[in-house]
Amino acid sequence: MIITILFLCFRKYFLSYFQNNTGIPKVDVLVTLETMFREIKASLANGENLYVRGFGSFIIKKRAAKIGRNIKKNVAVAIPEHFIPAFKPAKEFVQEIKTSPNIKEAPEVKDDSED
Repeated sequence: MIITILFLCFRKYFLSYFQNNTGIPKVDVLVTLETMFREIKASLANGENLYVRGFGSFIIKKRAAKIGRNIKKNVAVAIPEHFIPAFKPAKEFVQEIKTSPNIKEAPEVKDDSED
């Protein structure tokens, strides 16, 4: 749920930003962003990592099989080995954020999930 909310905010922000600062029509910006996200997902789904110089890497991480617990029923649950997508920011990107005078504190993240 939180990922969906962040994606919608991210997409809405970039649509407005590119439309206002480049003069490119909103429809063209939307098509470009949707295509970019679709290609990133397709690349990761095919087991390929994606590297964007100066920005970061979209990678696949392997999670080992483990035993979890269902605390409501108090039983052990086997969690199989699986893979998850992850993002690792580039060193330049991290350094830029660390030295930015505009960031005073971390923004609050709202979690609307009710699982």
